[in-house]
Amino acid sequence: MVSKEFQGRVVAVHGHRNFVEDPHGNLLEAIRKGRKGDVVVGDQVICHRTADASQCSIEKVLPRKSLLFRSDQFRTKPMAANIDQTAVVFASRPVFNKHFIWRAILACDAANIPLIAIRNKTDFVEDNASIRPFVEQLESLGVHTVEISVKTQPVEAKLILIPIFEHKITLLIGQSGMGKSSILNLLIENAQQKTQEYSTALNLGKQTTTSVRLFQFGKDGAIVESPGFQEFGLAHLTVEDLINGMPEIKALKGHCRFANCRHLEEPDCAVKKAVADGTIDSSRYDFYKDLRLQLGK
Repeated sequence: MVSKEFQGRVVAVHGHRNFVEDPHGNLLEAIRKGRKGDVVVGDQVICHRTADASQCSIEKVLPRKSLLFRSDQFRTKPMAANIDQTAVVFASRPVFNKHFIWRAILACDAANIPLIAIRNKTDFVEDNASIRPFVEQLESLGVHTVEISVKTQPVEAKLILIPIFEHKITLLIGQSGMGKSSILNLLIENAQQKTQEYSTALNLGKQTTTSVRLFQFGKDGAIVESPGFQEFGLAHLTVEDLINGMPEIKALKGHCRFANCRHLEEPDCAVKKAVADGTIDSSRYDFYKDLRLQLGK
């Protein structure tokens, strides 16, 4: 007799509709019992089978080892749970927003989740001169950064990415058009087929690009695909999170005239001095000031 209770993993979420994979790899639509909106892709959940073989109810969400989310002044949006790392994808075309990547770094640092930066579309060699300083800056900030071209050098790209992704659960993020889906399809042969399965289950057609979905990668890894988005809200961060996530500012802690220096208009500020002499990139400092003022402290 098949037990009605089982532990599964949430593999897709769209609004209040959840899909769980059971221990046998079956995809079930899952109704959250009693509560709404507290289920995230990657969650391990205790489920109960219903009379309908294609459905189950989520009875309990098990404790998470990690959770990454973004937020604005109105709401918090969880992205994925129980991930081991985040991979942010960027490219010179379409033009990427460096603030998006800086914000992702801060969010991951605050959540204690390692981040890898993947520069895609290196085949646009004419863009190398303009993008190279940013890549070097990421590396100087301690961000593991790799450069690939999925389109023109897929074999080489795969050799670079597999050691990074294998044996880990990775959240793939980035602005639209940077090549997240191309990376997913390169690494997981049946990703398109699985996407179609999700699409049929969600009954959303092309709109499924707005959902978050998890794909098994190897025996013990997974890749969580997220839709492209333009803004990475950080309203949930504290000032301490901001400073700790910017190593060039954190390194000067205690070097200012005032112990409670905000590094804004205070005199004898070590951070402002570092900006003036070029030790700290002025655009990074402007980014710090904008975020500090947004946090209201």
